[in-house]
Amino acid sequence: MSVGVETERVDLAELLCWVDDARDRMYTRAERVPLDALADWDTDAAAATIRHRSGRFFSIQGVDVRLPGHAIPHWQQPIIHQPEIGMLGILVKRFNGVPHCLMQLKPEPGNWGGLQISPTVQATRSNYTGVHRGAPVPYLDHFRGAARHRVVTDVEQSEHGSWFLRKRNRNMVVEVTKDVEAVPGFRWLTFTELRQLLRVDDLVNMDTRSVLSCLPRQARAAATEEASLHTTGDILGWISGFRARSGMRVERQPLHLLAGWRRNAEGISHESGRFFDVIGVRVEAAGREVGRWSQPMIAPSGIGVVAFLMTRIDGVPHVLVQLRAEPGCADVAELAPTVQCTPGNYEVLPAAARPPFLDAVLRADPRSIRFDTTLSDEGGRFHHSRSRHLIVELHERDERPEHPDYRWLTPRQLHGLLGHSNYVNMQTRSLLACLHSLTQPVETAAW
Repeated sequence: MSVGVETERVDLAELLCWVDDARDRMYTRAERVPLDALADWDTDAAAATIRHRSGRFFSIQGVDVRLPGHAIPHWQQPIIHQPEIGMLGILVKRFNGVPHCLMQLKPEPGNWGGLQISPTVQATRSNYTGVHRGAPVPYLDHFRGAARHRVVTDVEQSEHGSWFLRKRNRNMVVEVTKDVEAVPGFRWLTFTELRQLLRVDDLVNMDTRSVLSCLPRQARAAATEEASLHTTGDILGWISGFRARSGMRVERQPLHLLAGWRRNAEGISHESGRFFDVIGVRVEAAGREVGRWSQPMIAPSGIGVVAFLMTRIDGVPHVLVQLRAEPGCADVAELAPTVQCTPGNYEVLPAAARPPFLDAVLRADPRSIRFDTTLSDEGGRFHHSRSRHLIVELHERDERPEHPDYRWLTPRQLHGLLGHSNYVNMQTRSLLACLHSLTQPVETAAW
């Protein structure tokens, strides 16, 4: 994948100073506490769920999952239930013809390293309707009253299907023409600056990556439908057939009856010590709408890997994607990266469950690695959840790996599917943002 020519100079050191200078004014300090010590939460060990006493925000419940024909056909687990549709929005304005994004530094209790670069608006419905009794969400009216402006993209997308039960967020980009002041904690950044910041570990947050992946991109002659290995119609048929045949069933199961899971004074953990824990945290914050609160969080057991194998077919870039069924998917399965896993978990799982291309990614020739950065997952619900993001390019003359549950798609095909809900999962969107950072800056003519 060729790297596009930079059209502006980026002072990365100055941008990182902007982040560092804000750390004393904007932070969250999350102290781990027993689940039973969480204020305003019902955490009875014999209860079916852990829920907030307001009935809002989110709950932790259990699910029983059956997936016939899968390497692991039956399991049980805790999962986050948050039926509200959140808002993820980026404001765009052109300065001297150059589009800039209004980004905020946002501290989340689960963030690795504290502050991360977030969208203009990143809020659950409970937050932006004032259930938390905190300060109003800045710039929210630009998205709730978006008809007054130019809507560049507006589509509902899923969150992590392994840990969220059918959770969706509205991903929006709105272009404004009138002056909009950047209040403290916010800054106008160019797309080139965002591309550079994506190369910094744990800095550009998951929600920003999701919204950036949904931006329209101008068609190129080399990336037409005829140049792709599979037509989009064939891909849609593959997805529909997989969903129809899967036989997947996800049913509620009381937390205290989950097979393989144990509750102790600290939280809920799998008996193997792998996968993830449900923990409690007490949070003190500055630079947030609310200064103190308590909540449960999911804390994964290790650093994940999300990766694309990439190659050129007749000169056109393609990435290898899988159809991945997850208990939280609204429609059984979505398109996932070549690899999406936490490698350490496979020490306690059947050998047949090991991802087909994991070793190819982990043992890749360093000269073939086009992107390699560790980026954080959502810090409002996940505690120190991080994944190494890898893009590994195969030589066009190399034998192209194939697998019946995988397909080679062009980035343009994936982007076309991003115009709809329930096709492209969060990890793929995150990697697409990384992939776009390797190419030319966003083509605003597509707007």
